[in-house]
Amino acid sequence: MAADKPNVLVIHADQHRFDCLNVAGNKEIKTPHIDALARDGTFHSNCFTTFPLCTPARYSLLTGLYARQHLGMTNETTLPCGIATFPRILKQAGYKTGCIGKMHFKPTYLDVGFDLMILAEQAGPGRYDDDYHRWLMERGLVDATDMQDQVFECRAKAPASYREDFGSEPSALGDENYSTSWIRDRAIEVMEAWDGDGNMLMVGFIKPHHPFDVPPPWSEMYDPERLTLLPGWTDDNLSRDTRFYGGYFNNKALDPAKLKRVMAQYYASISQIDACVGQMVAVLKKKGLYDDTLVIYTSDHGEYMGFHHMLLKGNYMYDPLVRVPLVVKYPGNARAGQRHDGLVSIIDITATIVDAAGCILPRHLWAQEQPLEDANREIVFAEDHNGNYMVRSRRHKLLWYKDAESQFLDLETDPDELENKIADPACQAEVQRMKEALLAWLAFGARPAPHEDALAREIRAPNVATGSERASSRKRVKAWLHGQMEERRGR
Repeated sequence: MAADKPNVLVIHADQHRFDCLNVAGNKEIKTPHIDALARDGTFHSNCFTTFPLCTPARYSLLTGLYARQHLGMTNETTLPCGIATFPRILKQAGYKTGCIGKMHFKPTYLDVGFDLMILAEQAGPGRYDDDYHRWLMERGLVDATDMQDQVFECRAKAPASYREDFGSEPSALGDENYSTSWIRDRAIEVMEAWDGDGNMLMVGFIKPHHPFDVPPPWSEMYDPERLTLLPGWTDDNLSRDTRFYGGYFNNKALDPAKLKRVMAQYYASISQIDACVGQMVAVLKKKGLYDDTLVIYTSDHGEYMGFHHMLLKGNYMYDPLVRVPLVVKYPGNARAGQRHDGLVSIIDITATIVDAAGCILPRHLWAQEQPLEDANREIVFAEDHNGNYMVRSRRHKLLWYKDAESQFLDLETDPDELENKIADPACQAEVQRMKEALLAWLAFGARPAPHEDALAREIRAPNVATGSERASSRKRVKAWLHGQMEERRGR
């Protein structure tokens, strides 16, 4: 059934701020390959995540559902069995489906329709289950900077320099062993085996998510002193922000010089991913498959990178956190060189993939998503696991928070989201309109189709341990990695 079906390549970064691409207008960052992809396709300047957290956003991309529908509201949740996903839909249509890199599922090798899963995870038990860390262990290597950032037992023992530098120190692994390169290499191995049409691959990069530990020579690519702070920097934290969340690092300790050092590593990490995009595209062109492949580049959520004197994520759903990059290169290079400024959601990506593959969109999605070439939403929505919501039009944003200060923002006059007009009499009609839109959205939408059962299932594959074998493997990998960290601290 997959004969003459276009190939699908989804490239998914983690924590990539929307304006950190050259094609987005940032002239200091070097992203020539993603820019070239945009010239062959469409750059979407106003794409928004459904949920500013890794796992819920990834489940939304897979299913075309908001988190309140797919039920995965935290990084520790799973997808109930039986929910349609784009990999499963394509697989049922005869596609060969695979994923490489960071997926952030629970359980680690959750069966969402991928035939092949070769994983490089970062947080939780995935680090001790995945292929990448077993590969590192076989070579006597440990991603020490990443562990002290992501594993709380190691973070508690991290040196003072880690906090002072906001996690921005070059990885000692070297470029050839670093996760970005490892993911690229595994992806290219899979793509080299593609024979004609009917292939789908999702490539998930761990980066540019913190820590900002890109290895040499990438770590030397940008001179911090030559960088310009991104829009939205303030000289101090806003009181409403510090009341809500103080930050993974101490945001108050951030200053322009420190931020520029972090920016240099963040930009370098994005440039490294960009180079990987170029290498994957080169494989498609070499095999004569590029013109017949749908290529998508996006991210699960953004990154403050100085906005309101903050770093990383959390806090209110400001644009640098909920707005994500999106480039779509269509089969046949349709819509080449276009820029789409209308509002779209990452759930529209789901419909775009299913439509391009010639498959039928599940009935429960018909009224809430559509392919990106037709999408132009009046309002986009996002939510978080605390029951807080974002309602955003082209000009206005309502942040409706139950245990914190709600905000109404005029993005036309206040693009840096500094002035809260929630109590402004002149704004009450629009505030009420957005509240009504939120209530309608909360009430609307069919729940997922009935599940076969409530238990998540993992794929069965030679690289996926199960039962007692998995418990033993996880224990062995965890003990080795933590032992290496203790040994390094004792040196």
